[in-house]
Order: sequence, then C-alpha cells, then structure tokens
Amino acid sequence: MHFIYMFLIMFGFWIVLSGKFDAFHITLGVISCLIVSFLSLDLFFHETKKKGRIAEVVRFLSYIPWLVKEIVLATIHVAFIALRPNVKDNIDPKVIMFKTRLKKDLSKVTFANSITLTPGTITIKVSDDEFYVHALTKKTAEGLPGEMEERVGKVFKEFGE
Repeated sequence: MHFIYMFLIMFGFWIVLSGKFDAFHITLGVISCLIVSFLSLDLFFHETKKKGRIAEVVRFLSYIPWLVKEIVLATIHVAFIALRPNVKDNIDPKVIMFKTRLKKDLSKVTFANSITLTPGTITIKVSDDEFYVHALTKKTAEGLPGEMEERVGKVFKEFGE
C-alpha cells in the first residue's frame, strides 16, 4: 500500500511539474515514478507508523515556507555580495565541520539538502553525525547548524516541540 501512495505522490508531482500530457511523456512519467518509488520506498516508509507518518508530512509541509523564506534571504545576501564592486573583499570561503544532533537518516538528508538549497552554502559530506559544509562568507558559516537543524529535528520528532 505504501508503494501505491509513494507512486501517486511522485506521479502527481510529475504531472504538475512537467506540464506535458501526451502519451509519450505520461509513459515516461509512469516508468520513472515506478522506478523511483521502488528504489526509495524503504527510505520513506520504514520507521514510522501510518498515523505518525501523516503528522510528519504535515510538519514537513509547515517547514517548507520557512525554508523558502531562508532561501530568499540567502539569495539576497549572496546577490548583494556578488554585485558589490569589491566582491573579493566580501567573500571569505571556508569549509566548516560540525556535529549534528540528528539521528535518523531522513532527518540528515533533509538537513543536508536544506543547507545546499540555501545559496552560499553547500553540503560537501555527511559522515555519521559530522557535516562538512562549504560556506561562501563568514555570515553564512555562523548560521550553521542553528535554527535549520532545530526545525528539521522537530519535523521528524527528534527534538521537543
């Protein structure tokens, strides 16, 4: 049953994002979504019971607007740095390492992808509880792990409300 849910969610996204409704594209969508659903089913549906999964999805959906806001703010910050005449003086790239309190694989993946989606930072490596992140400036490096880790932890019930 979980496989069907996973397939329907992915295929729904496929339809919305592709905007193509001819037989060729629909067939490609079905095949792609079947393969991805099969390969990633255990990642999404092995830890939580059905009732807990629905609450987790709701918490994740409430995390998305906050993440979008952070992406917009980081985009403005990076654009401001890039468009200044003395750009070399404003960039201070570094690789930072920090330990996360997150334990679940899905939490760590969500956190790593959230970092990478935010302009000015890229997750380079995740090894057990250590994250290696490239940060473009001192300001972007200072914010890690910070509030983002807390919010991801709350989504997946790793930290208190």
